[in-house]
Amino acid sequence: MVIKMDNNLNELKARVASLESHVDLLEAELSYLNAMLVRCGFSDGITTLKETVEEILAEESIPSSQERI
Repeated sequence: MVIKMDNNLNELKARVASLESHVDLLEAELSYLNAMLVRCGFSDGITTLKETVEEILAEESIPSSQERI
């Protein structure tokens, strides 16, 4: 019973370590994307991009994928 609990604990620790690694990678990618967007003229990076896309979609100036077919 103790060995099984130790195995479960080790598996959980390994899973946590894997998830932490994924979070680190995603944070790095998000930071890189944000920096690129700022360099391209989106003053607040991802935030400005999202606002811009929301405005465009609100104006319905982009046809939906079904309208393009």
